[in-house]
Amino acid sequence: MNYHWNWSIFWELSPDGTHTYFATLMLGTAWTLITSACAFTIALVFGSIVGVLRTTPYSWAMRLGSLYVDVFRNVPLLVQMFLWYFVLPELLPQALGDWLKQLSDASFYTAVVALGLYMSARIAEQIRAGILSLPRGQRLASLALGMTLPQAYAYVLLPMTYRILLPPLTSELLNTIKNSAVALTIGLMELTARARAMQEFSFQVFEAFTAATIIYIVINMLVTFAMRMVERRLTIPGYLGFKAPAVGH
Repeated sequence: MNYHWNWSIFWELSPDGTHTYFATLMLGTAWTLITSACAFTIALVFGSIVGVLRTTPYSWAMRLGSLYVDVFRNVPLLVQMFLWYFVLPELLPQALGDWLKQLSDASFYTAVVALGLYMSARIAEQIRAGILSLPRGQRLASLALGMTLPQAYAYVLLPMTYRILLPPLTSELLNTIKNSAVALTIGLMELTARARAMQEFSFQVFEAFTAATIIYIVINMLVTFAMRMVERRLTIPGYLGFKAPAVGH
C-alpha cells in the first residue's frame, strides 16, 4: 500500500477544533522547553550541592553524596518517573496523596522533579571531577586568606569549575531537553507526545515525526550556539585550549 503524503496537514485543524496541527506542535515545544529549563535548574542546583559534598574532607558527606549519585544515576529515568507519579502518592498520608493526584498539571511537576534529580546525579559527577581537577593550591590559598570552607567553594572553586565545565554542562542541557520526551509516558503533552497524537489522529506518521525531529534539531542547534558564545566569553586562560587573541584585534 502506497503512503499518502500530505504536508499541508500542519495547517488543518486538530481534533480540539481550535488549533492547527502546527500550533499543537508549537504548544508541545513550549512544554518541552519549560520542562527542560525547570529540570535543568534543579539538576544544576542539586548536582552542585552533591558534587561539593563529594569533594569535602568530611567522610559522612562523601558517603552521602556517593549514595545520592548511585541511587539516581543507576535507576532508569522511565522507572523514576513512574515511581514519582504512580507510587509516591500511595506511600504518603492519604490526604497528601489525594492532593498530589488531583494537582493540576501533576504530570508537569512530576516530570520536572524526576528529570531534574536524574540529571543532577550526572552533573554531580562532573562538578566533582571539575573541582578535583583544580590545583590544590587554590583551596589552600583560599583558606589561608581567612575564608571558611563554604566561602572557598562559593567564591573560588565553584566559579572556576563552572567555567571549565561549560562544554559538558552544555551536553547535559541538551540531554535534558531530549530526555524530556520520556514525560509523555505520564501524560505530559510535550513535543513528542503531540507528534504522536498528531499521527494517531491524522495517520500522517512521517510528517508528524519529521516535524518533531526538525524542531528538536533546531532547538539543540540554538542551545549549542548560545552556549558556545557564553563559553568564549568565560573561557579561562590556560584551560580548554585557550588561545590569546591575535595582535591587532
